Amino acid sequence: MNRREKIEERLRSDPDDVFLNYTYAMELSKEDELQAAQKAFARVRQLDPDYIPAYFQEGQMLGNHGEVEAAREILKSGIEVARRIGDSHALGEMTEYLESL
Repeated sequence: MNRREKIEERLRSDPDDVFLNYTYAMELSKEDELQAAQKAFARVRQLDPDYIPAYFQEGQMLGNHGEVEAAREILKSGIEVARRIGDSHALGEMTEYLESL
Protein backbone atom coordinates (compact mmCIF):
# COMPACT_ATOMS: atom_id res chain seq x y z
CA MET A 1 0.00 0.00 0.00
CA ASN A 2 1.46 3.36 -1.03
CA ARG A 3 1.35 6.59 1.01
CA ARG A 4 -1.76 7.93 -0.73
CA GLU A 5 -3.67 4.69 -0.17
CA LYS A 6 -2.73 4.75 3.51
CA ILE A 7 -4.02 8.31 3.86
CA GLU A 8 -7.23 7.43 2.02
CA GLU A 9 -7.76 4.46 4.34
CA ARG A 10 -7.32 6.63 7.42
CA LEU A 11 -9.67 9.27 5.96
CA ARG A 12 -12.40 6.66 5.58
CA SER A 13 -12.36 6.14 9.34
CA ASP A 14 -11.85 9.83 10.22
CA PRO A 15 -13.11 11.98 7.32
CA ASP A 16 -13.19 15.22 9.32
CA ASP A 17 -9.58 15.16 10.50
CA VAL A 18 -8.14 18.45 9.25
CA PHE A 19 -4.51 17.32 9.22
CA LEU A 20 -5.32 14.08 7.38
CA ASN A 21 -7.26 16.04 4.77
CA TYR A 22 -4.35 18.46 4.42
CA THR A 23 -1.89 15.58 4.08
CA TYR A 24 -4.12 14.07 1.40
CA ALA A 25 -4.24 17.40 -0.49
CA MET A 26 -0.46 17.65 -0.33
CA GLU A 27 -0.08 14.09 -1.62
CA LEU A 28 -2.40 14.82 -4.55
CA SER A 29 -0.43 17.98 -5.25
CA LYS A 30 2.84 16.03 -5.30
CA GLU A 31 1.24 13.63 -7.79
CA ASP A 32 0.25 16.63 -10.00
CA GLU A 33 -3.44 15.86 -9.65
CA LEU A 34 -4.41 19.51 -9.73
CA GLN A 35 -8.21 19.27 -9.67
CA ALA A 36 -8.31 16.57 -7.00
CA ALA A 37 -5.81 18.53 -4.90
CA GLN A 38 -7.88 21.71 -5.22
CA LYS A 39 -10.94 19.82 -4.03
CA ALA A 40 -8.96 18.39 -1.11
CA PHE A 41 -7.58 21.82 -0.13
CA ALA A 42 -11.14 23.19 -0.27
CA ARG A 43 -12.20 20.41 2.09
CA VAL A 44 -9.48 21.44 4.54
CA ARG A 45 -10.69 25.05 4.44
CA GLN A 46 -14.27 23.87 4.91
CA LEU A 47 -13.26 21.93 8.02
CA ASP A 48 -11.04 24.72 9.38
CA PRO A 49 -11.19 28.08 7.60
CA ASP A 50 -8.18 29.26 9.65
CA TYR A 51 -5.85 26.45 8.52
CA ILE A 52 -3.29 28.76 6.89
CA PRO A 53 -1.03 26.11 5.28
CA ALA A 54 -3.90 25.04 3.01
CA TYR A 55 -4.09 28.50 1.46
CA PHE A 56 -0.36 28.86 0.96
CA GLN A 57 0.24 25.36 -0.40
CA GLU A 58 -2.70 25.54 -2.79
CA GLY A 59 -1.56 28.96 -3.96
CA GLN A 60 1.93 27.65 -4.63
CA MET A 61 0.59 24.58 -6.40
CA LEU A 62 -1.60 26.70 -8.66
CA GLY A 63 1.19 29.17 -9.35
CA ASN A 64 3.57 26.36 -10.23
CA HIS A 65 1.03 25.02 -12.73
CA GLY A 66 0.53 28.38 -14.43
CA GLU A 67 -2.85 29.02 -12.84
CA VAL A 68 -1.77 32.50 -11.78
CA GLU A 69 -5.18 34.13 -11.32
CA ALA A 70 -6.49 31.22 -9.25
CA ALA A 71 -3.28 31.28 -7.21
CA ARG A 72 -3.70 34.99 -6.55
CA GLU A 73 -7.27 34.54 -5.38
CA ILE A 74 -6.48 31.77 -2.90
CA LEU A 75 -3.42 33.62 -1.62
CA LYS A 76 -5.45 36.79 -1.08
CA SER A 77 -7.94 34.76 0.96
CA GLY A 78 -5.10 33.25 2.97
CA ILE A 79 -3.57 36.67 3.57
CA GLU A 80 -6.89 37.92 4.95
CA VAL A 81 -7.05 34.94 7.32
CA ALA A 82 -3.43 35.40 8.41
CA ARG A 83 -4.11 39.07 9.15
CA ARG A 84 -7.26 38.23 11.10
CA ILE A 85 -5.62 35.60 13.28
CA GLY A 86 -2.34 37.50 13.64
CA ASP A 87 0.00 35.05 11.89
CA SER A 88 2.65 37.50 10.69
CA HIS A 89 4.99 34.78 9.44
CA ALA A 90 2.39 33.25 7.12
CA LEU A 91 1.23 36.71 6.13
CA GLY A 92 4.75 37.62 5.04
CA GLU A 93 5.34 34.37 3.15
CA MET A 94 2.06 34.52 1.26
CA THR A 95 2.43 38.22 0.49
CA GLU A 96 5.94 37.63 -0.86
CA TYR A 97 4.78 34.74 -3.02
CA LEU A 98 1.78 36.70 -4.28
CA GLU A 99 4.04 39.58 -5.31
CA SER A 100 6.28 37.15 -7.21
CA LEU A 101 3.41 35.94 -9.43
